[in-house]
Amino acid sequence: MSNAEQPEKIHLPKTSESETLKKIRHTTSHVMAMAVQKLFPKVLVTIGPWIENGFYYDFDSPDAFTDKDLKTIQREMIKIVNQKLPVVREEVTKAEAESRISALNEPYKLEILAGLQEPITLYHLGDKWWDLCAGPHLENTGDLNPKAFKLEAVAGAYWRGDETKAQLQRIYGTAWETPEQLAEYERRKEEALRRDHRKIGKELGLFIFSELVGPGLPLWTPKGTILRSTLEDFLKKEQTKRGYLPVVTPHIAKTDLFMKSGHRQKYKEDMFPIMADNLEDIASDTGFVMKPMNCPFHIQIYQSELRSYRDLPIRYAEFGTVYRYEQSGELGGLTRVRGFTVDDSHLFVTPEQLDEEFLSVVDLILSVFDKLRLKNFKARLSFRDPASDKYIGTDDAWNKAEGAITRAVEKLGMDHFIGIGEAAFYGPKLDFIFSDALDREWQLGTVQVDYNLPERFELEYIDEHSSRQRPVMIHRAPFGSLERLIGILIEEYAGDFPLWMAPVQMRLVPVAQDFIPFAKEVCAKLLMLGVRAEVDTSNERLGKMVRNAEKEKIPVVGIVGGKEVEDNTISIRTRIGGELGAISVDEVVKRMVDSIANFSDF
Repeated sequence: MSNAEQPEKIHLPKTSESETLKKIRHTTSHVMAMAVQKLFPKVLVTIGPWIENGFYYDFDSPDAFTDKDLKTIQREMIKIVNQKLPVVREEVTKAEAESRISALNEPYKLEILAGLQEPITLYHLGDKWWDLCAGPHLENTGDLNPKAFKLEAVAGAYWRGDETKAQLQRIYGTAWETPEQLAEYERRKEEALRRDHRKIGKELGLFIFSELVGPGLPLWTPKGTILRSTLEDFLKKEQTKRGYLPVVTPHIAKTDLFMKSGHRQKYKEDMFPIMADNLEDIASDTGFVMKPMNCPFHIQIYQSELRSYRDLPIRYAEFGTVYRYEQSGELGGLTRVRGFTVDDSHLFVTPEQLDEEFLSVVDLILSVFDKLRLKNFKARLSFRDPASDKYIGTDDAWNKAEGAITRAVEKLGMDHFIGIGEAAFYGPKLDFIFSDALDREWQLGTVQVDYNLPERFELEYIDEHSSRQRPVMIHRAPFGSLERLIGILIEEYAGDFPLWMAPVQMRLVPVAQDFIPFAKEVCAKLLMLGVRAEVDTSNERLGKMVRNAEKEKIPVVGIVGGKEVEDNTISIRTRIGGELGAISVDEVVKRMVDSIANFSDF
């Protein structure tokens, strides 16, 4: 098919990007809630917002909704759409709204109302149904396309997200402008299921989860560990070239450390409970906690001796495992876990060195992305929201840090956008937002400029005039979380890892038992040179052995038969190039070594 004949790719905007979609999804959610209450009169309505790919409504229902119920609700929604009910906005006083809600006996709506300021806005679907809502909405239910929305799933949810409150049922749906958009959305969902890293990770034997160990705590198998180690070794080599110094720090520390850094005050709810000798210590927050961050530890190493300006920049690097007490409902495979390894580095620089070092860090991250074959990303300048109280430090420090990041992206000409309120509590960030094969966005690498922690810890160096000065810190993590990165890579590659990264890079397949010694001899040569090779000794039929290698997504398969032994060759087939024919053993070994070293295919 020529380029001219290629079907145009259907763009699926997020709700936040489209005022039209916002109205469609908001209106569809109300139509769904009306349909639910008509079919199930005992059901109480709570909240029903739009989300980036659709909408949901939370319901208090005496009975669990089934898949069959969803189909029934959808049919009722189509009837409501076809009634072409006008969507009417009404402003009322709080007292009037309270009176009307009380008449309906809707306690959740009363609780929502208590937190609202006048004027109170109601949205009516004709004279059939209404709800508290800020909008926006379409003007008529008839403006919805009944072939462009679909109810998707039911999930549990707590009222107000509080585990101590009522258990509700959340019905998720999606809605689009056209049936074609809905079809493309469903295609991507199916593709996402096919690429799901939890499914592929299990099929390839990379990691497991254990109920006895606990949710959000992956266990890495030998193959998964090889994958992790390969990525770690790759980054460590890149860092060594650029003057980074390795450090190792403990998994726990006294609460005092995190009080001084500010993490205890800002992150206490996300930290695992305190470990202490008695209840009095727990009450006074005196004890040990599992670390949620690595930076305060690196600060201690810097602070262990007085530094000269000649020592700077100092670049500490660690693959440090941190722990966050994520809610169980928020956990998801490798992309949201409770214990994860951060490729953390902290640079201590003079103010004059800041711009150059920041650019050097960005160059490292771009180099890493290139080797990982991650092309589709943009930069987010994650700045503070001046109206928020979640940040520490002076306006001057923040202005300096945000200025350094802005200068860097402008100098590099990077595609970027500003995210107000996305900064860390101690400093602004440059975040790399990657779009995967399904146009889903993931945050990967991050660089942060920090004037505040050096101030809190009173960090110093001696300048050329023998006076004490405050260094600037750069926090940097090209991978972000190693677990999350691997989850994303599995889905991006659909398990077909590039040759240099694959846990098994080559499998030798003898067509009969007689040829196993030759295959093992070749395998030994490859292993000596650092190639991850193995021999299939199963004695299965050739076709099955090749299919097994395909199933396990091994990049290179070498077939060994009588002719190959006689000619000292291997018949090569690759996942990228297919059948390559017989190649001499020496050439195969050389090409494997060179391809891996150059991050290329065989």
